[in-house]
Amino acid sequence: MSEPEATDQPLPLIAHLTELRNKLLRALLAVLIMFLCLFPFANEIYTFVSEPLRTLLPEGSTMIATGVASPFLTPFKLTMVAAVFLAIPYVLYQIWSFIAPGMYRHEKRLAIPLLVSSVLLFYAGASFAYFVVFPLIFLFFTNAGPEDITMMTDINSYLDFVLKLFFAFGLAFEIPIAAVLMIWAGITTPQDLAKKRPYIIVGCFIFGMLLTPPDIISQALLAIPMWMLFEVGIFFGRFIQRKNPETEDN
Repeated sequence: MSEPEATDQPLPLIAHLTELRNKLLRALLAVLIMFLCLFPFANEIYTFVSEPLRTLLPEGSTMIATGVASPFLTPFKLTMVAAVFLAIPYVLYQIWSFIAPGMYRHEKRLAIPLLVSSVLLFYAGASFAYFVVFPLIFLFFTNAGPEDITMMTDINSYLDFVLKLFFAFGLAFEIPIAAVLMIWAGITTPQDLAKKRPYIIVGCFIFGMLLTPPDIISQALLAIPMWMLFEVGIFFGRFIQRKNPETEDN
C-alpha cells in the first residue's frame, strides 16, 4: 500500500501546530486587507445591496436608521462580511495547503475540483438570491401590506434579512458537492439517493421554510433549486465510483 504523497519527513506535533497557526494568520490577514480595501466604499456597497428593495419602495418612502450608530455600524458590518466573502478562495487555499500533504494522489484529483466547485456554487447561490430572489420577494412584500401603511425599513433589519438569505442560498447550492462526497466516500449510492427523492423534496421545502421569510414564494425559490441541485449531484455521482482502497493504493 502506498503512502500519502509527502516529500518531507513527518513533522512533530509542535511543528504542525505552528504551521496551522501560520496558515490561519495568513487567512485572517487576507480578510483584513480585503476589508481595508473595501471600507472606503462601505456606503456604496450597502447602497448596492439595498438596491432590490429601494427600487420597489413606494414614492416618498425611504429606508431609515433607528439606532444612533446604525448609519456607521451597518455598512461596517456589511463590509466585513463582504471581505470574508471575497477572501474565501484564499482562505480555502490556506486550508488546502495544510491538509494536502497528507492526502493520496487520487484523493487530490477529486478534492481540487470539488473545492473549486464549492466556492463557485456558493457564489452562484448568493448571486441567485440577489438577482432573482430579492426582486421577487420584495415585490411581494411591498405590495402585500395595507395601502395606508407607509413602508420604511430599518437598514440594520434589512441587512440581517439579506445576509440570512445570502447564507441560506449559498449553503443550499452546495448540495451537489455534498451528494458527490457521500457517494465517493461509499456512504451511499446514486441509486439509494434516487430512491429517497420524495423525502429529499419534502426536506427541501422544510429547509426552505426554516431559512426564508414566512411566505410560500421565498420558500419555493429556495426549495426548488435545492431539489434541482440534488438531481445534479446524483447525475455527477454516477461518474464517481468508489474503488477498493487497496486497489487504488497499489
